[in-house]
Amino acid sequence: MKNTIMASMIGLLIVSTINADEFMQKDLDLWTAEYQSVVKKGRKVFTDPKLGTNTVTCNECHPNATNTHPETYPKFQKQLGKVATMSEMINWCIANPLEGKKMALDDPRMTALIAYITWERRGVKLEPGKH
Repeated sequence: MKNTIMASMIGLLIVSTINADEFMQKDLDLWTAEYQSVVKKGRKVFTDPKLGTNTVTCNECHPNATNTHPETYPKFQKQLGKVATMSEMINWCIANPLEGKKMALDDPRMTALIAYITWERRGVKLEPGKH
């Protein structure tokens, strides 16, 4: 019993010395690979003519996610008449130029689109509200 308590206390001491922001390289590699797989799915959705009903793709207006500016959201969107998130603007584009059905905000395709668009703009500083 005494040895079990001592082992538990040593285990707690070891755990308590690990910083929550420290990760093993294998964890980082796994998370990067998973993120990249979602980015790849996002590119596929971004270029899918079946996203809407008229065969138009996101890529036709925004090749390689250009002019999407995810770093500026949330911001006022004239088309929506309010301050909107990027996902709301994506749904506007799906419903209007693509003549498709809006996605649920938790749809894995929405997550993939956001991951792809954001990946294409990596390195650009955040500027919410900028036009």
